Amino acid sequence: MRCVPETMVVPAQTLRLPVRGFPINRPKALVVALAAWAGFGLVTWAVLSGHTAAIDRSALLFWRDSDLRPNGPVKLLETVRDVTALGGVLLRNLFALGAVVALLFLRLRREASLLTLTITLGWLVEALIKGLVGRDRPEIALHLTEAGGASFPSGHSFNSAVVYMSIALAFAALSRRRKVRLTIVLSAILGSLAVAWSRVWLGVHWPSDALAGWLGGTAWTFSAAALLRPAADAAADATAQPVSAPDSP
Repeated sequence: MRCVPETMVVPAQTLRLPVRGFPINRPKALVVALAAWAGFGLVTWAVLSGHTAAIDRSALLFWRDSDLRPNGPVKLLETVRDVTALGGVLLRNLFALGAVVALLFLRLRREASLLTLTITLGWLVEALIKGLVGRDRPEIALHLTEAGGASFPSGHSFNSAVVYMSIALAFAALSRRRKVRLTIVLSAILGSLAVAWSRVWLGVHWPSDALAGWLGGTAWTFSAAALLRPAADAAADATAQPVSAPDSP
């Protein structure tokens, strides 16, 4: 007698998409923003008044050999270049675009709008500050990657902090668990700090440039989280309005 295999029944699974996230506490975000702006202002004052000259020089040359190259194997140089690429225009904007698309897929238009506003306006803020200060890049060490424009603040440091922290805040808001949210945000903080460090290691920024860039990017990210939410809500509501058909003649 031939045995007929039993049919396995797999229960249907339903994907539940969140209608809204759990937005960041705006007063707490404002406190973080004010603290970061204070740090940014202090570093900026120290740079403009010349108080960082000796520290910048010593820190930039600290881990370099007599040929002004960083100590370490060649593979380390490749790794650091990969890290610094995360703060470059191409990769960080690809990550930002992917995050916006993912948020829209999750039907989180407000979070997508806030992320877009934060990153776009953040780039304008960084460009304005860099144009006002106009600091030259360091010439006492070899530049181990291409870099142009003014040095203060570091654009890679500023914009990587804005992009990765704002993405982290958007997706951390999907979890009710505090530990999960902290882990996501902390990962973004450490990643953006690594980008800032890489700019100094590669010799294209003074340490104060990288520190100010990271502080400024952090300050802007949390400022946007605290202050731009109403604008993001309005943008999301506007795009959600159905388009009415034109009246027939």
